[in-house]
Amino acid sequence: MSQKRCLTIQDYSCLGRCSLSVAIPTISACGIEAVGIPTAVLSNHTAFPEWTYQDLTDKMLPTVEKWMPYKHHFDGIYTGYLGNNQIPVVLDIIEKLRDRATTVFVDPAFADSGRIYPGFDQSHVSAMRKLITKADIILPNLTEACFLVGERYPGDNFDELFVNRLLQELAALGPKKIIITGVSLNPGNVGCVFFDLQSTKRFGKYGSTAYPEKFHGGGDLFASAFVSCMILGIPLEQSMKIAHNYVHRAMGESVKDNDNGLYYGPEFEKAIPSLYRDLSSGLRKVNSDED
Repeated sequence: MSQKRCLTIQDYSCLGRCSLSVAIPTISACGIEAVGIPTAVLSNHTAFPEWTYQDLTDKMLPTVEKWMPYKHHFDGIYTGYLGNNQIPVVLDIIEKLRDRATTVFVDPAFADSGRIYPGFDQSHVSAMRKLITKADIILPNLTEACFLVGERYPGDNFDELFVNRLLQELAALGPKKIIITGVSLNPGNVGCVFFDLQSTKRFGKYGSTAYPEKFHGGGDLFASAFVSCMILGIPLEQSMKIAHNYVHRAMGESVKDNDNGLYYGPEFEKAIPSLYRDLSSGLRKVNSDED
């Protein structure tokens, strides 16, 4: 079987574990060729008090144009944090590079904790809705899910019925498989919920004990592992579990080392061996089910 290839489109922070700096090594560790289009280069990610920012929007399409004569196939196209003016460019890139065997994954990455990130407004939310209509699978957090469907963010006051309604409303926008991350359905627990409209037609959830520390970049790490598992053919629910456990272990490494996770992000490098083991186990199950 030929090696799988995944294109990921997001920014690159020179210091701090997030975006391309976690996506490329995680995807590569799963045995997939990782191809990146940086949307911007930052000196460090934005949890630090100050940073530099170099916008690369005008370099994105010219990069893709150089690839066109070679007719590369991408098994996955995975988008992360995008600037206000970059969504139309990404839509164009998807149109140019997608074929019938390409899965498009969108991590909306524009809000958290009930608030839109600084520099974004409702026009960005509207543009993101257009992008997710082109997605096969989306991975918003709870805040992003609420903004995308016009629901009021509930804080900690919600139940499974509310989350299931969110999942169905997101599916109505186009994507057939949805993961909502950062959901706490029980005190002291955090995890994900999913809705698979395409294959199993079912809802589900998975979680573990939450760390009290706040980490920057955990969502990017989850998305990168999840995308990799899905590209390799592992079913959605198992892919979600593998990705969640990977992030949880990486956070545990940071806590054990007393690292400042707010600034530097989960120590995913130390969790890669466990990701590989879980991935291998998942692939063996897929192969045995096919026999």
